[in-house]
Amino acid sequence: MILFQNIKSNIATATTILLTCGAIHSVVAQNDTVKYVGKTLSNVDYHHGQLSPAVGVHATQIMRASREHPEKADGFGWTYNHQPTMAYWNNSFYLQYLSDPSGEHIPPSQTLIMTSKDGVTWTMPKVIFPIYRIPDGWKKEGVEGVAKNLDAIMHQRMGFYTSKEKRLFALAYYGIAMDEKDDPNDGKGIGRVIREIKKDGTYGPVYFIRYNKSWDKSKSAFPFYTQAKDKGLKKACEEILSEPLVLQQWVEEADRDDELIPLQKPYKAFSYYHLANGNVVGLWKHALTSISKDGGKTWEYNPLRAPGFVNSNAKIWGQKTSDNRYATVYNPSEYRWPLAISTSNDGLNYTDLLLVHGEISPMRYGGNYKSVGPQYVRGITEKDGTPPDGKIWIGYSMNKEDIWVASIPVPVTSVVTENANDVFNNLPNGEELKMWNTYDLAWASAKIEKKEDGKKWLTLRDHDLFDYSRAERVIPFAEKVEATFTVKPEQNNHGLLQIEFQNKQGLPSVRLVFDSDGVLKTKNGARFSGITKYEAGKEYTITVKLDVTSRSYTVKVNDEKESGAKILYAPADGISRIMFRTGEQRYTPNPDTAPDVEDYDDLKNTGMEIPEAVFNIKSLITKKL
Repeated sequence: MILFQNIKSNIATATTILLTCGAIHSVVAQNDTVKYVGKTLSNVDYHHGQLSPAVGVHATQIMRASREHPEKADGFGWTYNHQPTMAYWNNSFYLQYLSDPSGEHIPPSQTLIMTSKDGVTWTMPKVIFPIYRIPDGWKKEGVEGVAKNLDAIMHQRMGFYTSKEKRLFALAYYGIAMDEKDDPNDGKGIGRVIREIKKDGTYGPVYFIRYNKSWDKSKSAFPFYTQAKDKGLKKACEEILSEPLVLQQWVEEADRDDELIPLQKPYKAFSYYHLANGNVVGLWKHALTSISKDGGKTWEYNPLRAPGFVNSNAKIWGQKTSDNRYATVYNPSEYRWPLAISTSNDGLNYTDLLLVHGEISPMRYGGNYKSVGPQYVRGITEKDGTPPDGKIWIGYSMNKEDIWVASIPVPVTSVVTENANDVFNNLPNGEELKMWNTYDLAWASAKIEKKEDGKKWLTLRDHDLFDYSRAERVIPFAEKVEATFTVKPEQNNHGLLQIEFQNKQGLPSVRLVFDSDGVLKTKNGARFSGITKYEAGKEYTITVKLDVTSRSYTVKVNDEKESGAKILYAPADGISRIMFRTGEQRYTPNPDTAPDVEDYDDLKNTGMEIPEAVFNIKSLITKKL
């Protein structure tokens, strides 16, 4: 009996020790991990999440999908476009993305690439990894069916690699989906390919760098890299195959027991950055995170949800910033909107949450597994270049349909201390919109334009049936504010321009409208009242004096008499933002909108272009009262 009691006591002691060790490990993991310690949370009832914007973000639609006008899109008219990745090399931005005709995992599939010198004007997409035909008769282990006239599916979490010899290579993965529900990145595909991008804009031949072991190598359409005559390419491949942080990005598509992958568990969409002490922070979907102290060879603990972070099944991007701080960019909700940025001084404790992209374009084309919102964000990895402007550059897709990039100024801030004094023609070239946030589309642009008289204006153009252009200026928070701006519309019989005075959360209290009936109006509750008629080609200088304490404002147009006091149509604690937009605010989709609807039809008139409306903004000047 005594012996039994001793054994029982020893077992209890050992269990206590194990539990204590586990608790200590948990505490250490919690302390030595990425976490969000801020108080701001996103409200998914609004596309912008009611988040204050990071000042100076320029969001640009670089490829607008169009089945009807492929010459204005990608040259093919394909409408499923997703998973962009970026690099900066040879004084140029590079972005590649995968593309299918209409839906996810439905072949054919290919990868396209775009380039830009300034991040704003981009080349027409070109195919860099073409459609790959799977040999007839091929069978996939564990999946019913036999391949017949079947093409591979592209799927890659990693897009670029800059070698030690400063040569740029594109990488992609060919997977196999036997039907629309089959998973092409299950480790039973064909393999990963690599191709050099040359300075003259041409590309080297395609090689495989890694096969899936289930694939019959003799059936490959491209040679293995060891057969290349280019010693530099072979050397780059060997570099890649020896770098744990590069290889960790392959985990989903690689063999499930690939000995090259350090962490062989189903953690998806890996991104990483180095801390000041040399440790590596790893980030995965669902805001999973861990720390590596040996360059990604091993990880201190199994990835856990970063405490305080809210993130669903979409990518999260992390990087060190040019001011020696850190940033993560992701969707801070259980939905794929909005797109936000959080910053940290030490790379572990994240303290704020600011808006990057708070719009959801209508999904124009239906398709398999298409999700709404700005999503699957990816920046430029540590080894793939540093843009000279010091900004954070990210690529992402909208609705898995259109491709976007955004530049985020560093240091990242939501606070402006000086009033706006923006007379665009008087501002330095290239810096006119430094303090402005823009939403700039292919068919609805927001840009500085030089007119025939040589003077510069902020010009909002719109011939997009489904979307609008937008420009916004953050100003110092004020309970009483005066704003004077000059607008010159180029028409008065179509289009509209809305000007809103908003609080920190983007909620408006005053809305003025250059309406399509030729009348400048103001919103009074549910109705609008006319202020004055306006003419095409004429300048209108408008002064608004606003006082949130009395919930009132006045309007003065040109030399006309100032209006009587009008009531804010929604109360506010103060005004922080002035916004110009060429369309009505959208409120759908919302949290109750059904996801992934299989029988979703294309919207009507997807190829239609409406008559262009143009509104020129000469200046914006504000002051506290």
